Amino acid sequence: MPRPKMRRRMRCCCEASCYKPVGVPFGSLKEDVLFADELEALILCDAKGLCQEDAAKKMGVSQPTLNRMLSSGRKKVANAIFCGNAIKLEKTRLEQSL
Repeated sequence: MPRPKMRRRMRCCCEASCYKPVGVPFGSLKEDVLFADELEALILCDAKGLCQEDAAKKMGVSQPTLNRMLSSGRKKVANAIFCGNAIKLEKTRLEQSL
């Protein structure tokens, strides 16, 4: 039986629910799903310039967990930019676990 997921502290509130390339209809794009915890990790480390230890403390997770979220988020954003995919922002990972 896997360990239960710990609740993460997230402060970011993004007004948009997706980003897509300009001039391309949304229906013809593939989507990369970026979860709220990955977005929060990206904001704290990349946009605000915090070190991983400080960002992990703010989110209430360990540094290795933050590193995994950061790596996953960066990979998704880079893939979306390189392949021209839309980035869909999800608030929860509920759909992934079902």
